[in-house]
Amino acid sequence: MIMADGISNLCNDLQVDPQDIVMLVFSWKLKAASICEFSKQEFIGGVQSLEIDSMENFKNKIPFLRSQLKDEDTFSEIYNFTFDWAKEKGQKTLALETALALWQLLFAELQWPLIDQWCQFIQERHNNAISRDIWLQLLKFAKTVDATLSNYDAEGAWPCLLDEFVEYLIKNDTCDKKSDE
Repeated sequence: MIMADGISNLCNDLQVDPQDIVMLVFSWKLKAASICEFSKQEFIGGVQSLEIDSMENFKNKIPFLRSQLKDEDTFSEIYNFTFDWAKEKGQKTLALETALALWQLLFAELQWPLIDQWCQFIQERHNNAISRDIWLQLLKFAKTVDATLSNYDAEGAWPCLLDEFVEYLIKNDTCDKKSDE
């Protein structure tokens, strides 16, 4: 196993911050089962599939790994992978602090304008671990509902937490949608 210290050493060799999103993409490419660790099989299979045979070659693959985030379908795959990868072994939910950090990282790539309000809302109103349903539905919400909420359908099949988020935005006057619409 390559554990957190080994991954940190790898990042130093690659001149990449361990918290850089490219390491999440690399973990996805490796099909890593858990955050901060790579099994020998995951690592060898992953670098072979990426055709990495040297540190220099690995450094040259970093722009390719980053480019994976630009494709909408691939971004969704990486986002969906992240939930199981980041939750603690044996848990069904994702720790709140972990979810918040990963949302900030992932939604910065997506450039979702409501990410800061979402994280504030979650900390103020939810303050619980994050379920898979909330994790998955948030991406769908971010991709389909515009920042003004003009296309938000209150009768839609959103989880209650997302409906509450919309109410929170309207109440705090952080969007253009009028509560009488």
